[in-house]
Amino acid sequence: MKVSKRFRGITAALTVAAATLAVSACTPIAGGGPGAAGGDSTSALAQIQQRGTLKVADCLSFAPFGFKNDQGQPDGYDIDIANAMAKDLGVKLEVTDTTSANRIPNLQTGKVDLVICNFTRNGERAKQIEFTDPYVVASQALLVKKDSTINTVQDLEGKTVAAVKGSTNTDVLKKVGSSAKTQDYDSSAAAILAVQQGQADAFIEDTNFLAYQAKLDNTLRVTKDQLVPLEYNAMGIKQGDQVWLNWVNQFLFRYNASGENAKAYQERFGVKQQYPLNPQY
Repeated sequence: MKVSKRFRGITAALTVAAATLAVSACTPIAGGGPGAAGGDSTSALAQIQQRGTLKVADCLSFAPFGFKNDQGQPDGYDIDIANAMAKDLGVKLEVTDTTSANRIPNLQTGKVDLVICNFTRNGERAKQIEFTDPYVVASQALLVKKDSTINTVQDLEGKTVAAVKGSTNTDVLKKVGSSAKTQDYDSSAAAILAVQQGQADAFIEDTNFLAYQAKLDNTLRVTKDQLVPLEYNAMGIKQGDQVWLNWVNQFLFRYNASGENAKAYQERFGVKQQYPLNPQY
């Protein structure tokens, strides 16, 4: 049978197109595949993998979240999570001690890749840094001496309340209409000592932390006030690094869903997590 030149031309074109598709199907797409998220060399994720260390800032005066153990090494609930993250990345962990006031500067200057230190997410801070998904939930209450007459925030008139410098705690007192005098301290340990020594009448802080401190010192107790709606505490990273933010959020999802987070919390605090990680609307 005689085949026209036109038909032969169409057949040849189809053959070339088919061959091209076959090659394309076997050729990896740029940027795809495992580890592609680290392909952006400007992201902290790529830099962490290249240097082989994860740099984390933590408040090591905030036991059991963060503290130095008998060997002088970083330890605590936050450090458990940081170690799990470093293991998942296949790198070593490097911890820098920080204060509440220095959390954001540590990120902005690139000193660390991540801050884990009881970071309450809010709009003002989100203008300066990125927040991950939450890893622990709390409210705020008051730590007082066991024989104190302070039972609610209404009992603070004429009293002095200790707070950690750089925290949102004094703002909480203003929002609930308290006229108490506030005194800022560089660390939570200093604020607790102020209550123990009578230099302050109360210390306002995260309920998880305060419950643990009251267990350590039976001369102290925690008021039953829930001074704020639930706070979903997160980790902080440098603003604009979406690749690194995505990776950390995926890690937290796996760490939470596997039950590892709940296990670490119970081991460190001696009780089960009080509030669920999923916001209740």
